[in-house]
Amino acid sequence: MHLGLNGRRAAVAAASRGLGFACAQALAAEGVAVAVCGRSEERITKAAARLGNGAVPLVADVADPDEARRFVAQAREALGGLDILITNAGGPPPGTFATAPFAEYPKALALNLLSVVAMCQEAVPGLQAQRFGRVVAITSIAVRQPIPNLILSNTARAGATGFLKTLAREVAGDGVTVNSVLPAAHATERLADIYGGDLADPAAGIPAGEVGRPEDFGAVVAFLCSDPARFITGAAIPIDGGAYAALL
Repeated sequence: MHLGLNGRRAAVAAASRGLGFACAQALAAEGVAVAVCGRSEERITKAAARLGNGAVPLVADVADPDEARRFVAQAREALGGLDILITNAGGPPPGTFATAPFAEYPKALALNLLSVVAMCQEAVPGLQAQRFGRVVAITSIAVRQPIPNLILSNTARAGATGFLKTLAREVAGDGVTVNSVLPAAHATERLADIYGGDLADPAAGIPAGEVGRPEDFGAVVAFLCSDPARFITGAAIPIDGGAYAALL
């Protein structure tokens, strides 16, 4: 399938590794010029070198909404414009209602909700003006099926999903689509670190019998950025090997 992405320009947040990097890699393979950000200059520079094709490394911590906004502005300037925004961020610390202190909630909202709002506010008006744009947010399967011991992430990411759905309806007539992708366990460096390289445990709860491949996740995101996906907007799409159990 021809995705029609060659020559497009994308800002991909939190892309030094993991699913963010996989998305940037999939877009670059389709001829998209990408700017990527991460908190560590060393790691994001190495990631950009792996991407090749003139990928632009930028240092930003999207946990600070001002830095998230600045990342998009710098990406647009470096690329000479912007067509695609991929929002992404790490997750807040684990906790339950009983153990997560109130002081952690604003931090979680800044990381997984306000960063999305800030990046969209910086990017979307320009996408509307040019009558073309793609926004894809990496959230979590937790927005449909809350994950135990992750009350902070569950709360913030659900808020982001409400924002994205509302935004999608408001800008659909301007040639801009807004979707989110909801990963369950994927074979990222972070998951390998958590489980000591043995991914049998996280795979056990997935009907597909294995954790996801980051490159497959990236390919789905690239499709959502494509011309053939122009009629898909406001969707929150699980990429989870069947882990989400509800009907809707």
